[in-house]
Amino acid sequence: MTDFFFVFEANDMKIFRQTRGLVDKMMGAKKRSSLHRDSKMIDPMQSFTTIGEYHVDQKEDTPGGKPYVLTVYKDEKGVLHQALSPESTQKLAPEYVRMFDEDLGHFRAFKNTETGRRYQVERYLDQFTDEVKSHIREGENSVNISVITDTHFKDKNSSDFYGWNGLTHVREFSYLDESGLLNLKAHLGDWIDGSDAGLVSESELYKLKEAFKSDKIPYMMIKGNHDENDKFDEHHDLKASFPENEFENIMWPDMYKQARIHYISRQHGVGYYDFDDVRIISVNTSDLPYELDSKGQKKYDTKITLAVREDQMEEIIEILSKSSGKKIIFMSHANPINRKGSNALKYNGRSLHELLVAFNQKEKGRMHSSAGVPPEFRLSNDFDFTNIKDARIIAYFCGHRHREDQYRINGIQYILFNCSALMGPNHSLTTKYNKNWNRKMDYNNEFAGYVVNVDLNRHRLQVFGYGAASKRRIFFI
Repeated sequence: MTDFFFVFEANDMKIFRQTRGLVDKMMGAKKRSSLHRDSKMIDPMQSFTTIGEYHVDQKEDTPGGKPYVLTVYKDEKGVLHQALSPESTQKLAPEYVRMFDEDLGHFRAFKNTETGRRYQVERYLDQFTDEVKSHIREGENSVNISVITDTHFKDKNSSDFYGWNGLTHVREFSYLDESGLLNLKAHLGDWIDGSDAGLVSESELYKLKEAFKSDKIPYMMIKGNHDENDKFDEHHDLKASFPENEFENIMWPDMYKQARIHYISRQHGVGYYDFDDVRIISVNTSDLPYELDSKGQKKYDTKITLAVREDQMEEIIEILSKSSGKKIIFMSHANPINRKGSNALKYNGRSLHELLVAFNQKEKGRMHSSAGVPPEFRLSNDFDFTNIKDARIIAYFCGHRHREDQYRINGIQYILFNCSALMGPNHSLTTKYNKNWNRKMDYNNEFAGYVVNVDLNRHRLQVFGYGAASKRRIFFI
């Protein structure tokens, strides 16, 4: 499961100008000795560790096989960098850059200075989308959705766990927008890790929003339990680092401005899209009141208190009441119930599932809460689905658990998606599922993402995964 993106032997290097300083040569030799002993590197340009300028092309696996000038230099801290500039350009700024990572013992993969994407990953995703296209039907009621979840962007240059790689994963996921394959894209939440200071985490959300939103593909921005920055508050015992509705005010205005999205209000994160006879509805499982105690600290820790409240439930009921003729998929960060059918949220997860079952059975009734539920989370919603015609909830997509899973309860197919965030095998928080992947930086299991094909004509739902994900899962609907 841990093949490199591309592995080559380095040879036939064509140097047209090179510094001859003895110190630089010694440093280059030292860096080369720290690379893998079998000489298998992520790309042949890993061997260029002596300061200077070099001519490289297809033999060195350059982007698109084009001729480039490779510049190797050191920064003020003595860290080696490489930069690629097209030979034909007059621009001073390079097109691709990377730095040597002492922990990894080699250079990181090249990133494009404009897009922030790695060209090896773009090539990998091109192959992935070609594979998806070979298994799906084009035409009416064949809908394709790209899905990413749990990116846990954090302000840390980590090579084996959460860090800057979260933003890179979102940028590369957005490369799928250009494939001509997609009808919709969705991020299922936990955009950030929520462990940085408030202003830092706010800036991370802005960066992620810009990397994710699209003018080509409709999109959904779903809130996760880490997106309130409560992890930072927990570790520092300070006042709430996010003001009320911080995530909502940063992420949702652009989402709700889209021409194709439908909604009841813009307050709760609920929205829906229609593609032929397929309807996709978003739900917010981090639906909590913002209440502070005398110390300015939150009464409810969003990180551990998952819930859906009455007002959001009312919007879901209203949307479902107008869903005749639709086959419906729900999306949220957390799964409302587990595979045993028990409540998987702190409040109202089982109630939400029972509402969906009532819809499928065309029932009429009233929702209520169990004894002991705090007033903020009590339900008293009326519903009447007796007039619904030719409609059914077929699936529910979620992340949160940092693993893949699937279970079918009361005819609804629950599908869990693995986290994109890098979870190295040696961290205590790494789930068993991700330990089995033995995920590593700049390997093709560093990230995870999906394309889901919903084919109503064939009564089939296919989940195609890239990176640390199952390559193809098929469900009958």
